[in-house]
Amino acid sequence: MESHGVTVRSIRMLRGPNVHAYMPVMQITLDVGPYEDRPSTAFPGAVERFLSWLPGLQTHECSLGHPGGFIERMRRGTYLAHICEHVALELQNVMGFNVTFGRARQTAERGVYTVVVAFQEEEPARAAFETALRLSLAALEDEPFDIETERDRLLSVADEYRLGPSTAAIVTAARARKIPIMRVTPTSSLVQLGYGVYQKRIQASETSTTSAIAVDMCQDKSLTNQMLRAVGVPVPDGRTVTSAEDAIDAAADDIGLPVVVKPAAGNQGKGVSVNLTTADEIRAAVEIARDYSGEVLVERYIPGDDFRLLVVNGRLVAAARRDPALVVGDGQHTVAELVDIVNQDPRRRPGHSSTLTRIRLDGAVDLVLQQQGLQRDSIPPAGQTVKLRTNCNLSTGGTATDVTDEVHPRNARLAELAAQIMGLDIAGIDVLCRDISRPLGEQGGAIVEVNAAPGLRMHLHPAQGQPRDVGVPIVEMLYPDKAPSRIPIIAVTGTNGKTTVTRLISHMYETARWIVGMTCTEGTYIDRERILQGDCSGPRSAQAVLLHPRVEVAVLETARGGMLRAGLAFDTCTVGVVTNVSADHLGIGGINTVEELARVKQVVVDAVARDGAAVLNAEDALVAEMAAATDADVVYFGQSPQQHVIAAHLAEGGRAVFLERDTIVLASGRERINLVELDRVGFTASGKIPFQVQNALAATAAAWAAGLNPALIARALTTFTTDTAMVPGRFNLREHNGVQLIIDYGHNPAAMAALASAVNALGEKRTLMAMGLPGDRRDEDLRATIAATIPFADEYVLYDLHDRRGRAVNEVPKLLQDDLPPGVACTIVADQTAAIRHIWPRVQPGDRLVLIVDEVDEALAVIEGLTDDASCAIAVGAGGSAW
Repeated sequence: MESHGVTVRSIRMLRGPNVHAYMPVMQITLDVGPYEDRPSTAFPGAVERFLSWLPGLQTHECSLGHPGGFIERMRRGTYLAHICEHVALELQNVMGFNVTFGRARQTAERGVYTVVVAFQEEEPARAAFETALRLSLAALEDEPFDIETERDRLLSVADEYRLGPSTAAIVTAARARKIPIMRVTPTSSLVQLGYGVYQKRIQASETSTTSAIAVDMCQDKSLTNQMLRAVGVPVPDGRTVTSAEDAIDAAADDIGLPVVVKPAAGNQGKGVSVNLTTADEIRAAVEIARDYSGEVLVERYIPGDDFRLLVVNGRLVAAARRDPALVVGDGQHTVAELVDIVNQDPRRRPGHSSTLTRIRLDGAVDLVLQQQGLQRDSIPPAGQTVKLRTNCNLSTGGTATDVTDEVHPRNARLAELAAQIMGLDIAGIDVLCRDISRPLGEQGGAIVEVNAAPGLRMHLHPAQGQPRDVGVPIVEMLYPDKAPSRIPIIAVTGTNGKTTVTRLISHMYETARWIVGMTCTEGTYIDRERILQGDCSGPRSAQAVLLHPRVEVAVLETARGGMLRAGLAFDTCTVGVVTNVSADHLGIGGINTVEELARVKQVVVDAVARDGAAVLNAEDALVAEMAAATDADVVYFGQSPQQHVIAAHLAEGGRAVFLERDTIVLASGRERINLVELDRVGFTASGKIPFQVQNALAATAAAWAAGLNPALIARALTTFTTDTAMVPGRFNLREHNGVQLIIDYGHNPAAMAALASAVNALGEKRTLMAMGLPGDRRDEDLRATIAATIPFADEYVLYDLHDRRGRAVNEVPKLLQDDLPPGVACTIVADQTAAIRHIWPRVQPGDRLVLIVDEVDEALAVIEGLTDDASCAIAVGAGGSAW
């Protein structure tokens, strides 16, 4: 979007906890162009124009901390990005979304700002910011702006995307119980409560426990009456009819006048006509009913008021009297004009998203007016009440009055019995009687309908009487007695080691016979089966795990890219692990320093639940200090109990995992548990590979912090192997015809230094190396990466990755080649496959071949094609990734 020289470069919706806030925020990169040096004071009358269009801006506190603070800033002088932030917030509030958090910060590029605005629904928020920018420019430049038209458009967008009142009430009650919420689609009311095996689903007041057969039975009104009558519930006499004449005969001979005509299947009072006394009225009513159902039901008319009794889980929780849509004459306006006046009430909106629904004129209204001797163009005398509907549903413009405390106990029991006989977990019982405080049998009252998925709006927002928070008992039904709604979530982040630590933690839980959902750079796995292939270390893949109904624990590799693009997929995690932070991906996504990268990684620590734990590398200063960012328990890991961070933490009674006498130790204050000797942890090569020892310590600390049995942790450590099946591309070590083959994914200086340490631990050999590195890294990082290999590599084959990430062909390989010492053999080839095929015949027995791969599955397929499976056994004691 561009206007007046101002450009919106990008908009990102960060749906979960993120670098800016714990809540969902919209992050806009805004180039203000010519407005960089023009404060609000440079535009006479601008403040007044803003306030005339959006008076609510007067309540914004801004950094001054009191209502009116933002307007003070405007009068003193503030800039366009800051103004757009506040206007976007205010427009969302006008749309009905209560959001207050925002900020605007200048980037390193002159005139370019990062604007952050909280949101509840994505598309309405986008529309709000687009409108905010246009409104702000119009106000500054004293240009026309049709605020009424824009407000109506935004309200329509909000109505399309916001949760309906019934769903919203249940979601609000669930959030109060700290039950996680996942909206399945942006435009429907289908919502998942809970994660994994504890999930439930709702759509309006229909739940995953609602019986499909019960819903079908309630749709058949004749069957409903039959079933209720069979157990002694009072219902009106009636029968289905085949024609208008059959309806007239039924009314005259079988039922008696007056009668009610309604669709035999339907909801929301659509097509219902009541108190019919003449053949013409019955004929007209049958035609109306046929618009909604092929079958038509004629019933005896029950005089009295219309009541809705809400039954949840077999118990009456709310009741309301419903009054039909009506207008009151003033002696000047026609009925149609009076309806237009009533519809101007801001509480009335189309559909069901607002407190009241707008009244719509149709054939059913014409019939009711005819019964009163009126038409749409009639002018009723002053004070005359004109009924527009005979049914009282809110969906047709009716209103409600709470009568929960007035319901007679016998009537409550009848309503509960009706819900039970129909098999509904949530039921709306429609009752007609003169006085709900007296038993129905004493006054000829009856239950006339049982509704599945009843609307909750009348109980939440009655026009009169006490609102009832009916979402609470629905959530109590779904999660009784504080039943669990969350599975353990272990999120693993860091520069290096994420994948191996993630897979090792998963192996620990699999050893304990849990069903694990895992995401990592190779895919998404459910119960050890890969269901999605590719880099799945972002929030979308994590969400797939949390949506899965069999998952008992989620172990999620959490990369920086996903956190920057969309935030986290979860609201809180049980354990957050940070392995380390070092230079990687710098210069990408506005992250230019290691300290800024650490702040991104810290998002995982920020999201740890208060009763959870942050697992931090005590030997990495940037990671160790993240303990200050959480109120949760902290478990440090490191090589030695004498390491100063670990020693201080233990002295304060904290927990840590470290090495002591070549044994992994769990420590809490002064207590020690000797978990397992390194000699038994094969993938560390008896402790000779330092980075694998670090991975073992991190995973052990995470599983211990999450409450896993230490005996099972020890068992998993001794059975974990970093072969191509369990940890593909993570320091996979093989022997083939006397050649030592190492396959690794390392692609940054720290990972390559760790690889060098591991190679040295394996002994000196002539080493050939095939390598490709990502083109989106800084030149200095690429040079540092290959520099780390020079001490152990004797010959190189360099190649471009499939995705060169903006680099020219061979640009990265040539840069790497130029940094090699003179005389070192080096060949550049086209791609990864060509590199493996080129270097393979050059190795001799006794050599070492190191393959730094990018597309792990592709590389493994090429290697398998070049080797004899029987002679390619996995070496005993081999370990995972160089990180």
